[in-house]
Order: sequence, then structure tokens, then C-alpha cells
Amino acid sequence: MVKPERRIAEVDPVWTRIAEEAEAAVAQEPLLGGMFHSCILHHPTMERALAYRLALKLSSGEMSEQVLREIADEAYGSEPDLTTAARADLVAVYERDPACHRFIQPILYFKGFQAIQAYRVGHWLWRQGRHDLAYFIQMRVSEIFGIDIHPAARVGRGIMIDHAHSIVIGETAVVGDNVSMLHSVTLGGTGKEDDDRHPKIGNGVLIGAGAKVLGNIRVGDCSRIAAGSVVLHDVPPKSTVAGVPAKVVGEAGCAQPSVTMDQLLGLSSGDRGM
Repeated sequence: MVKPERRIAEVDPVWTRIAEEAEAAVAQEPLLGGMFHSCILHHPTMERALAYRLALKLSSGEMSEQVLREIADEAYGSEPDLTTAARADLVAVYERDPACHRFIQPILYFKGFQAIQAYRVGHWLWRQGRHDLAYFIQMRVSEIFGIDIHPAARVGRGIMIDHAHSIVIGETAVVGDNVSMLHSVTLGGTGKEDDDRHPKIGNGVLIGAGAKVLGNIRVGDCSRIAAGSVVLHDVPPKSTVAGVPAKVVGEAGCAQPSVTMDQLLGLSSGDRGM
């Protein structure tokens, strides 16, 4: 009798492609064959591979790899949306990051993708009321990847974080679907208030490197935030904001800024890089 996991793998085009890429990588670079086998080829499904990879990266003297792997396996087994989101994130990175040429790259090498998947497991724990375990994963993600996402934050699917260094997403922040952001982005608060205090980022938003979005404000769907901007007020949908403090400088320039990744501002004084 064929195991259910094997049947799933046979009809899963994303996982099939990942396995094929891993096999080709082994042939091209035999010295990394052990890593390709242990992280990809040894596993029958993407869920199992992700659980193994996250446990390997986040384990420490305080929490063993085996325990973390069991936690991740439990999360993926009880919440199918986690795997759906992981696939959407993977495709987003592949389609939007010009440095990504294979599906195996985000799983093996890109800390933005890995950190988001670890956050998703931590968020699942948070919703189960297992807050201390969720905090532990948040801590390890921050220590290992340099990305600090509170486990209570709500993050949609199809997320691409390029370079992914010094990302901060606060407790009450909400990030929509198909959002792209670059390094050193902060979605933070403006004081010591305990209530809803963090930004709400709409769908299809592009956030440039070093941008700071502060307070319980709304960034409308399909808008662009220029690099280095400090956003303190609501951003209308399909618009571009820039500056300190940020102001509307024009339209977004395209239907899906987060997908096109166009970071040039077409201002009257000439193009200006985000």
C-alpha cells in the first residue's frame, strides 16, 4: 500500500520541482550532497523538509533539534494553511528576487524565507495559547536571522523579504498578501501604549529598504513606500510616498508594485531611487 505522504508528493508540482532541483544539485556539487539529501531528498513532503530545516537552524542548548522538529511537524499537521502560505512565499521569492533561480534556494539559503516560515510556526503556537514556546521561537529567529517578528503579528501569504536583515514587525501589526519588503524595514509603534499600536499593511504593497512605518496607521493596497521614508500617517491605495516624514509624491505607477519591484520614483525633478 502506498503511503498517503508519497501520494501527495507525486501530485505536488512544487515539491516535485524542489526534489528534481536537489538531485541536479547533488550531481553538480557532490561535496554538498549530504546537505541536499538531509534537507530535501530524505523527506517525502515539503512539510517534513521545512520542519527539519527550521529545527536544524533554530536548535540550541536550550531546545533540541528533535523537540523543535516535533513542534513544527505538529503545526504543519494540524494547520494546512501553513504549507499553503509557505508555497506562496516560495513562489513569491522565486518570481520577484532576481537572485533566486531555483526553488531550493529559499529553503536552503535565504534567511527571509526561513524566518517567515519559523514565524508562521510561532504564530500557530501563539494562537494555541502556547505563548512561551512562541516567544522562544521569536527569540531564536531574531538571534539566528536578525529578524524580529512578534508571534502575535498577522502576516499574509506571498511574502518576499529581500536580504532580510534587521526587519522588525510589532505585536499588533498586520501585513496583507503579496507584500514585498527590503532590509531594515520597521513596522513599529510610537510610544508605550498597550493597545492596537502597529501598522496595517494592505495587499500588494512594496516597502523600500530602511523604511519605518510607525503607529496604528493604514497603508493602502498596492502602494509604494520609498526607501528611508518615515511613514506616520495613512497612505492611500495605489500611491507612492517618500520622505521624512513621508508624503504622497504620486501614484504607485503599476497595478502590483510588490510584484514588479519597481523602486524608481518618477518625480518631476527627475527619477530618484528608492
